[in-house]
Amino acid sequence: MIRIREILLASTLAMAASGAQAQGVLDDWASVKMPPAPTLKPASVDPKTTALLLFDFTTQTCSQERRPRCAASMPKMKKLLEDARARGMFVVYSVALPNTGEQDMMPEIAPKPGEPILPALGPDKFLNSDFEKMLKEKGVQTIIINGTAAQSTVLHTGGEAALRGFNVIAPIEGMSSNDAFPELYTAYHLTTAARVEAKVTLTRVDMISYK
Repeated sequence: MIRIREILLASTLAMAASGAQAQGVLDDWASVKMPPAPTLKPASVDPKTTALLLFDFTTQTCSQERRPRCAASMPKMKKLLEDARARGMFVVYSVALPNTGEQDMMPEIAPKPGEPILPALGPDKFLNSDFEKMLKEKGVQTIIINGTAAQSTVLHTGGEAALRGFNVIAPIEGMSSNDAFPELYTAYHLTTAARVEAKVTLTRVDMISYK
């Protein structure tokens, strides 16, 4: 009798484990219902306490051949940059690959002398760098985050900035990737993640105004 009970218990546990595995996200992938799109909101920024971030927009990452969605975003990024410079805003660039620099930037948004370029630091520009110190020395309280790929530099640097107390403005035109899905889940994460969403404003370039 004891042996039978042991067999029944083992069988029950195996069935339970099998049921749990069947409910993993990969099993449910095709049936997952998409959530509603995040709401875009207007953003009003003070140029004196705001930094415009243009991260990893280089000819190696943003060409029509490599990432056409990024190349298509250049007119909006150019307008955003022109508006920022006209108001004396602090502008920061970065590169994604070693041995790249100013000469590799997309020509539409090429840096001017004095605008810093962060080296290839990985997706989180705060990690193992003086980036936060640089921002605080300039009195920056708000960042306008733009970069490619969205699921890399925008997601990780934008999320980390929010966790460090910065206000984060995220224009949807500035979060390009190879296709739409990484951009979608970056926007979703930034606007739903605990302790991040409260600091993030998802917007469009033409919805940003200046105090």
